[in-house]
Amino acid sequence: MRTLVFGVKGQLGRNLLRVMGEAGETAGYDVPELDICNTEAVRCAIEAFQPDVVINAAAYTDVEKAESDREAAFRVNRDGAAVAAKAAHDAGARIIYYSTDFVFAGNKHTPYEIDEPIAPKGVYAESKAAGEEAVRAAHPGAAIIRTAWLYGPGGNHFIEKILRAAARPSLRVVEDEIGSPTFTQDLGEATRALCNVNTAGIFHAVNEGACSRFEFAQAILRLAGINIPVEPCKATEFPSAAPRPSYSVLSNAALEAACGYHMPPWEDALARYMLGREKQS
Repeated sequence: MRTLVFGVKGQLGRNLLRVMGEAGETAGYDVPELDICNTEAVRCAIEAFQPDVVINAAAYTDVEKAESDREAAFRVNRDGAAVAAKAAHDAGARIIYYSTDFVFAGNKHTPYEIDEPIAPKGVYAESKAAGEEAVRAAHPGAAIIRTAWLYGPGGNHFIEKILRAAARPSLRVVEDEIGSPTFTQDLGEATRALCNVNTAGIFHAVNEGACSRFEFAQAILRLAGINIPVEPCKATEFPSAAPRPSYSVLSNAALEAACGYHMPPWEDALARYMLGREKQS
């Protein structure tokens, strides 16, 4: 399988190069060498490499900044996604696009299935929902993977923020946001499994289980061997420019049915990430 990855400098893109490299030849691009919104540049990159699969991991992910930078968020998450999808379709290649738990309202108490109505709130969520629609329109055979609470080596994510904040004598962490922390390693494996069966549609891929931000922080500090007080608090104590879903747990049922891949529990994934981090330090 020949795989072309857009967005290879991100925490997911770097992992995808390695994971997909185990399945065949891979190549990747990121800014500034390639602008995902440049139709001619994207088309030339695909024609030059002649991939079987194009994986679009390029994304505008700054949820807070998107509220005041709507044009930039939509340019990458909708327009760039459409450019990559159409170019892949025209070249006879498959396309994979990553979306987010933010497309849901977050007012449930059971995991969201793939066919439940979306209700994006905020610019980032709206741009990713628009990206889903644009990709489906440009490439009927597209696979769209929604994920959540992503972390991996090299990323500025929740785990690293908690570990930096642990220099303080105590922490207060939100307890009324519930989700499924997801390791890029496992998302990459799930992506490869979907590529192997050539299945189109929408899928959810998150590490199994759910926790609050508070519970996640406790687990991070425990594995890091850091013993400081951690107190639960409400999200209202940390005002945010962007609305965030209070419950965004996703069901992996469609993923497992399509390719048989079972996402590991979030606790196991976190332990593996922390062990790898320790070995690199």
